[in-house]
Amino acid sequence: QVQLVESGGGLVQAGGSLRLSCAASGRPFSSYAMGWFRQAPGQGREIVARIGWSSGSTYYADSVKGRFTISGDGAKNTVDLQMNSLKPEDTAVYYCVAARLPFYGLGTGSDYDYWGQGTQVTVSS
Repeated sequence: QVQLVESGGGLVQAGGSLRLSCAASGRPFSSYAMGWFRQAPGQGREIVARIGWSSGSTYYADSVKGRFTISGDGAKNTVDLQMNSLKPEDTAVYYCVAARLPFYGLGTGSDYDYWGQGTQVTVSS
């Protein structure tokens, strides 16, 4: 069984920064990509960013471009999300995800095979 464990969430004022980290444990697996989703209260889940290991390509949702940076290590199945210039609308539960098979662009929820339990990010105004 594969587990993705997130860390680094918390409470921050608008304009501040947070760094989320995620590491895989349990049964070894080879991932094509890892990324982050988020879900705000009363809203659907949204893909935030993802990184592909074969090319190192990164993709971002328009809402976070220029503010968030994704990085990681495909050999270790770890991924980080550096979040700068945070806004109240970034408040959500953030989920680490991993995909075993190739897909294009950011992908959708069905492209990802493994999900973490989530970590809360709250940005106060």
